[in-house]
Amino acid sequence: MAAERTPRSLIVSFYGAFGRGGDPGRGPDAGDPGGFAGSGRVPVAGLIRLLGAVDVDAPAVRSAVSRLKRRGLLLPVRHEGEAAYEFSPSARTLLDDGDRRIYRRDTPASPGDWLLAVFSVPESERRKRHLLRSRLARLGFGQAAPGVWIAPAHVAEETRHTLRRLELAPYVDLFRGAHEGFTPTPEAVARWWDLPATAKLHEAFLDAHEPVLRRWTASTASAASAASAEDAYRDYLLALDAWRHLPYADPGLPPEVLPRDWPGARAAEVFAALHDRLRGPAADFVSATLHTP
Repeated sequence: MAAERTPRSLIVSFYGAFGRGGDPGRGPDAGDPGGFAGSGRVPVAGLIRLLGAVDVDAPAVRSAVSRLKRRGLLLPVRHEGEAAYEFSPSARTLLDDGDRRIYRRDTPASPGDWLLAVFSVPESERRKRHLLRSRLARLGFGQAAPGVWIAPAHVAEETRHTLRRLELAPYVDLFRGAHEGFTPTPEAVARWWDLPATAKLHEAFLDAHEPVLRRWTASTASAASAASAEDAYRDYLLALDAWRHLPYADPGLPPEVLPRDWPGARAAEVFAALHDRLRGPAADFVSATLHTP
């Protein structure tokens, strides 16, 4: 699952970070470190200015907004007399679910705690079978056998919520337990997930964003100007847009079953450090931009 970095993806990342209020990395009650109240209603003109900071031109923004509107993710509203858009309730639910993955900093589940999804869908409902398989894959499940999918147990709540929301729960049974053999668990995990492909995603993130973190770490407090706030916003949004796909390709697999040189832990550290350093100044820039006539 490669990071898209398309106008549509960047708009989703923008609303996820700045369009709901508060700091999604610290929970819904944490407050907004950048002073942007986050009504969720973003004027079209402001969105065009903010996406322009990451090199997306106005026609591309309008086209992406139209596609998101057709999909029911964006709703047209009025905000202080201007045409604006906000995320729909269903889209906000998806963002809330995504927060648990994107900003998770807890220890991954142990190698003895797995979630199994076992499903059976009648031939007459093949469309739902395809939807179920694709949704489990997007949740980070690996396929252990036909009709049997596996994931770390900590995704159980999100899985139940997602399957109910999509009306797929009647076709699925969920189980929690340990892998008892006969293949050693690390070998089985390498069969259930495409680890080389996922490692490449982590490495690509590190190649693009670890130098950004080094640059900000080397900068001084006196560099905090309007220009650096815009830089913080740009670097943060691009990092978020790249990172938010990775916790689904790699759903927090236990370190004990991964290769010793697995780059996922370092990629998570880099994103967390960028979030801690840049999210506040980025929110300041968003607030200032949206309040500029």
